[in-house]
Amino acid sequence: MIFFPTAPTSPFDPPSFLYQLLTSPLALLIRALYHIFLSLRGPAYPSNSNPIRIVCISDTHTQKLSITSGDVLIHAGDLTNAGTTSEIQVQIDWLKSLPYKHKIAIAGNHDSYLDPRSRAPSDVNNTLDWGTIHYLQHSSVRLKFPANGDSERILNIYGAPQIPACGGKEFAYQYKRDEDAWTGTIPLDTDVLVTHTPPRWHLDLPIGLGCSFLLKEVWRVKPRVHVFGHVHAGRGQETALWDEGQKAYERLCGRKERWVLWGGSLGVGWWLDVLRLLVYGVLGLLWTKVWGAEEHGTAMVNAALIDWRTGKIGHEAQVIEI
Repeated sequence: MIFFPTAPTSPFDPPSFLYQLLTSPLALLIRALYHIFLSLRGPAYPSNSNPIRIVCISDTHTQKLSITSGDVLIHAGDLTNAGTTSEIQVQIDWLKSLPYKHKIAIAGNHDSYLDPRSRAPSDVNNTLDWGTIHYLQHSSVRLKFPANGDSERILNIYGAPQIPACGGKEFAYQYKRDEDAWTGTIPLDTDVLVTHTPPRWHLDLPIGLGCSFLLKEVWRVKPRVHVFGHVHAGRGQETALWDEGQKAYERLCGRKERWVLWGGSLGVGWWLDVLRLLVYGVLGLLWTKVWGAEEHGTAMVNAALIDWRTGKIGHEAQVIEI
């Protein structure tokens, strides 16, 4: 229930507004302020007169849907539930049937066969037919698109499936949450990054189910687009602008809030980060709305399609144009 004041039954369920208001009102306020500033500052990067249309999906879990047209289709993992070759191949065949010039897919934790460590014994000798789909597993693909005149545009897309551990040995590509599986792994020329896990504190629910090491790596690379899924209830889009205001927001998300009204106190560091969030938010607005400058950030997309309440596809594909 959206307004019921009890704790979520699962870390992957979103807390209700009332629960957040009662248990962490300052954190709720910080998140609201940050996203208001983001919405006012506008898109992550300048528009292009000849854009490439990227259609993003994730977490289909054996289900199918009608998808809008585009130049590139990206599936950010969890094609299946049990992760057998038969389940995966059915999803691959569906993706192959869709009318896109380029198709990208990575594994999710439910796609067990794709990780030899989680592969079922009955699938050991089986294979998959990806056709023309670019299956990325800690690898990149370089795609070419026509541009104005005789020139062409290049998109470098990198995909990696690993996630912080959240299940048993049947789940693919897991690592311990305090283990760094990301630093130095993503090429610096990456335009579009595809992972299954979110970076921590971005479209991953207030509890922070994403990976902090991935967040640091994305800070280093700063791709134009980052597509992921995994946290179904975190679906949506968000801009990352890579400034001191974002750093302050991420630190605030990671702080344990203490209650002022009940005799607690907030440290100097907390107040300084709130001040940084406000100052850089205002400066960003002046930069874009008064001085007319353009942002050069990252469009983050949690493309999960499954509705966390029903387990059925309840959302449409998300589209990014770059």
